[in-house]
Amino acid sequence: MTSFLVDGQVAVDAGAITRALTISEQRQVRHVLITHTHMDHTNTLPFLVENSFGSSDQPVSIFCTKRVLAGVRRHLFNNDTWPDFTRIPNHMYPSVRFEEIEIEIPFTIDNLPGGPLEVTAVEVNHIVPTTGLLLRQGRSSVIFTSDTGPTSRIWAVANATEDLAAIITEVSFPNRMQDVADVSLHLTPKTLCAELEKLKRDVPVYLYHFKPPYIDELREELAAAELPVPVEELEQDRLYQF
Repeated sequence: MTSFLVDGQVAVDAGAITRALTISEQRQVRHVLITHTHMDHTNTLPFLVENSFGSSDQPVSIFCTKRVLAGVRRHLFNNDTWPDFTRIPNHMYPSVRFEEIEIEIPFTIDNLPGGPLEVTAVEVNHIVPTTGLLLRQGRSSVIFTSDTGPTSRIWAVANATEDLAAIITEVSFPNRMQDVADVSLHLTPKTLCAELEKLKRDVPVYLYHFKPPYIDELREELAAAELPVPVEELEQDRLYQF
């Protein structure tokens, strides 16, 4: 389940927001960036909206591309699986506001404790429409690839980002399951190695998305792999500063 929290107010994906945060902390989240529609990145979004209902006179803003937005509206806020909070309490004062974003056109989220957050969506290669994110605040940037198989554009963006401080990318299946990774467009340690060869910047690389049944196997393979750059597994509930 994937979620990251920036400055206490911006969630990057919504797979685990309500599992990881208290109600009070959830009510501080006013913006959510959704990279794609898979449930491990969206499934707590409806509960976040419900738990935040009535706590602010401003709606929760959900940012995603047009194709991702269509899926979120069709499958989540459709009055069948969950109420359409864009019309609750009414269409003039909604609890949710959808913000459609464009590929590689930066936008800014203001009024954050750490200053404005500039966000740029970059397409990656996954089984459903998916974007990675270039996040820039102050004098540093972080790239989150989201879920992806072998891809190219986001590595070019990383190499061109002068203030890049870190990269977060995925590895999902062990090498023996390469065929599954290829079909589902995820990475194994083997294909991760090939992806990291595309990176020409000397920055920390953090890994996420280990499939639970294979965590120990993945750790062993990553420790034995001759990766072109050092990598570190992200830790649940740890605060990272870049």
